Amino acid sequence: MQPGERVREELPDDTSRTESDAASTEFSADTGRRLKRAASIAAVLFILGFLVVWLLRYVDERAVARAGEAAYSAPPAVDVVRVKPASLGQDLVLPGQTAAWFESTIYARVSGYVAKWLVDIGDHVKRGQVLATIETPELDAELAAARAQLKASQAQVAARQAEAAFSKTTNERWRDSPKGVVSDQEREAKKADYESAEARLYAASAQVALDKSRVDQYSALAEFKQVTAPFDGTITERKIDVGNLVTAGSSSTTTPLYRISQTDPLRIFVDVPQNAAGELMKTGVPAEIRATGAIGGTFAGKIARSAQALNAQARTMRVEVDMPNADHALLPGMYVNVAFRLQPRGQVEVPAAALIFRAGGVQVARVDGDGKIAFQNVTIARDDGSMVELASGAKSGDRLVLNLSSQIADGETVAARAVP
Repeated sequence: MQPGERVREELPDDTSRTESDAASTEFSADTGRRLKRAASIAAVLFILGFLVVWLLRYVDERAVARAGEAAYSAPPAVDVVRVKPASLGQDLVLPGQTAAWFESTIYARVSGYVAKWLVDIGDHVKRGQVLATIETPELDAELAAARAQLKASQAQVAARQAEAAFSKTTNERWRDSPKGVVSDQEREAKKADYESAEARLYAASAQVALDKSRVDQYSALAEFKQVTAPFDGTITERKIDVGNLVTAGSSSTTTPLYRISQTDPLRIFVDVPQNAAGELMKTGVPAEIRATGAIGGTFAGKIARSAQALNAQARTMRVEVDMPNADHALLPGMYVNVAFRLQPRGQVEVPAAALIFRAGGVQVARVDGDGKIAFQNVTIARDDGSMVELASGAKSGDRLVLNLSSQIADGETVAARAVP
């Protein structure tokens, strides 16, 4: 076989292989039916899902509509509270300031040098206790001179007493001598000598009294060489040291020695507003002192005195509360809160949210047993902010609506919900 013939014989075989491959890519009839069936099932499932979603949405919409209709037709819900009798009164808390019972600045009564000081700041001292001593050389010299002058005056009195005694006896002898023995002129001269002696004795006695008073004066001043405490208290300030020159007096040019304060009992100054002044102007009203900070706690006290008049600028009345402070828990100058228990003014008390302010006055909305609203005018006796005391218009046990809506009218039925 020739080479060209072999090629021609093999060409038909390649053509038949190609045709068989092309025929294998065509779908069979079963495959088409399966595809159509799957598409139909998917379409049915989609329609069923759409119907289910639509049905659920319809049911929800109907439920919401029915709930809305029920809510619209139902009476509005309101919060109510029971009226309570005003039996506890009101706590009036005001700011106050503590102050010492006694407070004094101690100055020197004599001029001199500080010899020594015996107490320092913070020391508790008793009345009459020596705080410091002052050296007074000038005063000591004046006292010694006064005492010497007193002794000289006393010696002069003794001499005048002897002269007066001699003049008295001489006068008596000349006065009682028979007439003609001595002349009248001599008799009158002896009498004049006696009266002069008496006058000189009286002058000498007066000088003794004057010198004695001067000695007493210097002796009294010498006692102030020891500076003593005027009362039981605490030393709050010391401004002297050993060797300091101090001057007697309390002028602006003199330096104080000590400052002392008594803190048991303690005073608390409180400015009471005008609306409570009438209730807190009497003595004996109990008070609770509340301190904060590092020195905290509550303490009991009583109103001891009041100004009995209002401050024209602040419209407040000054009240002083006395508080025992034996353990010195509180210090002078502290800021504290003072609580007073005021007696009730009204008959009942209600929350401030129960009040309705209208053009005709203050009202409350009362709910009766059938759930109907009834508006009632009330009179406010005292307003504490959160609670209000009423003098009239409500009684204990009434149910009052809190935060009533303006859309609810008188006589309308409501659903009451009790608020504790």
